Amino acid sequence: MKKSDILLTVSLRKDARTSLTNIARKTNIPISTLYEKLKAQRGVLFKKFTAILDFNCLGFVTRINVVLKTVIGKREGMLNYLVSHPNINNVYRINNGYDFQFEAVFRNLKSQEDFMEEFESLFPIKKKEVFYVIDDIKREGFLEECDVLN
Repeated sequence: MKKSDILLTVSLRKDARTSLTNIARKTNIPISTLYEKLKAQRGVLFKKFTAILDFNCLGFVTRINVVLKTVIGKREGMLNYLVSHPNINNVYRINNGYDFQFEAVFRNLKSQEDFMEEFESLFPIKKKEVFYVIDDIKREGFLEECDVLN
């Protein structure tokens, strides 16, 4: 990556709503160059522009991270179910004895338990670990500073 690409990326990681004018002023890179770089990287480097939410403020006070292993023939169906479920925030394919990890968000413990009960009735699960998220310490902090690339 060129230095200008790094500076654009770092600026957007800090605040994706900042204007190209502000980024140009801080980085001494012409706005037209920033615009072309952003246009070229949209959908490639920048998968999407989004907001990081405080789920508690929205009334979703129960959040879990689950790692699980299922039988080989059921992975595709399980993955489709997780990706399409409205309470699932993130889904990852992982290794070391597990198939998937997912983060789910619920209004309360009862709705979380109902979800897990239904989920386990639909798919055979060989191994499962559920972790309750107590507090966010750091989220989406990578590449907020240029130093990480040195």
